[in-house]
Amino acid sequence: MMKIRQLFQKWMLQEDLNFLLTNRIPRITLTRFMGWWSQIRHPWVFKSSMAVWRLFSDLDLSEAKKKEFVSLHDCFTRELLPGARPVDPRVDVLCAPCDAIVGAYGDISQGQVFQAKGFPYTLQSLLGDSAMCDLWPNALEGGKFVTLRLTSSMYHRFHAPADAQLKHVTYISGDTWNVNPIALQRVAQLFCKNERAVLHMQLNDGEPFLIVPVAAVLVASMRLHAVDVLLNLRYRGPNEIACNAHYAKGQEMGWFEHGSTILMFVPRGYEWADGVTTGTRIRMGQALMNRCSQS
Repeated sequence: MMKIRQLFQKWMLQEDLNFLLTNRIPRITLTRFMGWWSQIRHPWVFKSSMAVWRLFSDLDLSEAKKKEFVSLHDCFTRELLPGARPVDPRVDVLCAPCDAIVGAYGDISQGQVFQAKGFPYTLQSLLGDSAMCDLWPNALEGGKFVTLRLTSSMYHRFHAPADAQLKHVTYISGDTWNVNPIALQRVAQLFCKNERAVLHMQLNDGEPFLIVPVAAVLVASMRLHAVDVLLNLRYRGPNEIACNAHYAKGQEMGWFEHGSTILMFVPRGYEWADGVTTGTRIRMGQALMNRCSQS
């Protein structure tokens, strides 16, 4: 099995083949099919699907709270054992909201950020034409952004990076391009094309920040505890969803039903925590950004 996995991964490192197999396909149709398939509670379907998943990934279920699953969906959205993700308790630290691989990160300059080197996009394009989002580019100017990519084998739930309030959700329907590094270096403004949810957040001291979960190919849906609907390609609105949910640092906010990406944007006044760099694997609860000390 290890040799087959290594051979598959070698093939997938060939950029043209990877891009063809993960993007030049009926993305939306396959994503809807995956949503249906993952919910099937039949032992043969589940066991055969799990065998394929393990063959092509580094799936590790040793930290899962449950040891038996009834469907792929049940496994995708698994909870972890208590204490598996210690949360940095320091009040001046924003922690990682999810398990992820750090992608592009840096400063927000003139309303522009990057999905990969040489591939910029604007906050306005990402957030759409919603009146609720018009003030964000100015509010975040000079701040920082980070791209956090979840692979299919990772823990798929995301959590509050600090004691905070979710004040509003803007849902934007869209495509389901793959969000792996190869696609990000080929498809301009990819995050602005995909299905996504803009989570309008506020720290307890009133400071605003954004979390933007972005769906991708085979990601059937995203679920937010604060919103009583399933956000997926079949959702037809409303796109503006009022809410008033308060979270303690590290408290669960929702989940993806497969791997995908979370984008995070904060205003001025933060610096990167030690060890945060492109390609680094980070776990939910680890320090991501520190509030700059006041001189």
